[in-house]
Amino acid sequence: MALFENEVPLFPTDYNQILQRIAQIDPVKYGHSRNFIDGAVTYLSPYISRGVISTKQVLGNVLELGFNPAQIEKFIQELAWRDYWQQVWIAKGDAINSDLKNTQAPVSNHEIPGAILNAITGIEAIDKAIQKFYETGYVHNHLRMYIAAIACNMGQSHWKYPAQWMYYHLLDGDWASNTLSWQWVAGANSNKKYVANQDNINKYCHTQQKNTFLDVDYATFSKMEIPEVLRETSFEKLTTPLPSKSAISVDPQLSSCIYNFYNLDPNWKQDSKVNRILLLEPSVFEQYPISKKSVDFMIDLSKNIEEIQVYVGEFTELVQEYDLNDIYYKKHPLNSNYKGIEEPRDWMFDVQGYFSSFFGFWKKCKKQLKY
Repeated sequence: MALFENEVPLFPTDYNQILQRIAQIDPVKYGHSRNFIDGAVTYLSPYISRGVISTKQVLGNVLELGFNPAQIEKFIQELAWRDYWQQVWIAKGDAINSDLKNTQAPVSNHEIPGAILNAITGIEAIDKAIQKFYETGYVHNHLRMYIAAIACNMGQSHWKYPAQWMYYHLLDGDWASNTLSWQWVAGANSNKKYVANQDNINKYCHTQQKNTFLDVDYATFSKMEIPEVLRETSFEKLTTPLPSKSAISVDPQLSSCIYNFYNLDPNWKQDSKVNRILLLEPSVFEQYPISKKSVDFMIDLSKNIEEIQVYVGEFTELVQEYDLNDIYYKKHPLNSNYKGIEEPRDWMFDVQGYFSSFFGFWKKCKKQLKY
């Protein structure tokens, strides 16, 4: 919990500080404690999501420290989950924006309980986490699952809008990881719903609360009515406060590297003299809106890339306005409208394609590790 309490920003944007954070990983301790809110989590997810670092880079750094993969398998698995969700997005495309495997049921609304929005669920650990979430743009993964379970499985909200709300505020917003995890909790992307009672929350959040709507045994959840505190729901249009469009300077004799919300890699073609452009397409952020905190974080991270310029507009507008040639970009599901030379992303393993379950994917990946 120290990262929440000291004077250092929770998520520094200087690349050297990010590398220091990688060097401080304790993958063994992570495996034992990651489900506790004060566990040895890495706080690297915002940098992985923004493409500043890759899962492959993190794994490589950890293995260089001399850890045997068998010793840190849980840590490697959790990294692999991020690649897995991305592979599902690549394979399924916009289908991940709807119930992927099963129809979520029951669903009584397509909004979000106001008690979650306003951090007044009455569950102390949840309310504190949501308040901190608004302040920092981060919430522990276990708490994300709790929040999703309360919204979808107790409040009977369809997962889509609550998932958008969370993605909007997350500094580590990754649409694949976020939406598919919400579907997993809601039973739309899994064989059963995820639920947690008050005892579970007390254990992992170090609270001792009793007499809440979650203070029941697990058999009760299947026949539970919507708790009164979750009955009032809300829907607010989420909008992205993009910077104003301004002119950039482009050398027509040079190739151009296009960066975006999912690719802010400061090492990409580092030794090449190119135009470096952070492209912010309004159409993308209209479909997948993010908060001002997330916009500012993205732009601050981009400052690690020498001579990068920000262009607000569509890809076709950029190309036409500046007559770009020899365009390079990294593969991503939101880049399907880009034209030019598509370069691969850094995956942890040479395992591609759709797997209906993570463990089918992991079984293939594990073969590439040297135990």
